[in-house]
Amino acid sequence: MSTPAAEQFEAELERRLAERTADLVELLGHQANCWDDERRLLARKLHDSLGSSMTALTMHLALLTRQLPQENALQERSKQMKTLLMNIIEANRELQLTLWNDKLEFLGIKPALCEAVEQFCSEHKLVARVSLPDEDGIYSREHGVALLRSVEEGLRNVLQHASATEVDVILDDNEDEIMLTVRDNGVGPGLRQPESLQCHGLRMLRQRARHLGGELSFRAGPQQGSVLTVTLPRHPLAQA
Repeated sequence: MSTPAAEQFEAELERRLAERTADLVELLGHQANCWDDERRLLARKLHDSLGSSMTALTMHLALLTRQLPQENALQERSKQMKTLLMNIIEANRELQLTLWNDKLEFLGIKPALCEAVEQFCSEHKLVARVSLPDEDGIYSREHGVALLRSVEEGLRNVLQHASATEVDVILDDNEDEIMLTVRDNGVGPGLRQPESLQCHGLRMLRQRARHLGGELSFRAGPQQGSVLTVTLPRHPLAQA
């Protein structure tokens, strides 16, 4: 039989645990935001500095090529240099996109999600269905990044664990909340627990969601595929 002192002690422990959990969620959320800002800044530097330099080199090479003697060896070397330069430009563009999706910032979450899903499914020969709200909602950068990262994590899980052929990405929102679902028709993880799949990625996404006052769940089972769901509240944090 518990005594008042024991109940008070347990209440104090619960209070301290709740405070520590809240502090941890806030810290991880702040850390994720810092990472996002650094990735965004690095992508911008790659675009503004390296990208502009590569464009200038392309123009200089074109001018130089026109001045070269029409010798096969020289023209072939110029062609090889142009191909190499184009490969560097494309690698730089892909690195920028990996670091930060400009469509998310300038066009919004819907074009960014569509591009991510279409590109992934085209590369890996999967059938993709994307369902989005008819109207363009207003999302903060934090909300947009959380949703986009959740889709990317869900797609990675499909590729690595689900053995799926079809993927559904569904974004719904209303006056109260935003809900994102990534669902596949794969076989699921078998006997493994869902948290063992990309555990650190899922945990960071869960902390992102909690930092924004929401939740993330991941459900999978044999022959049932996988379902990743993120729910975020439409509160003042979601204002642009």
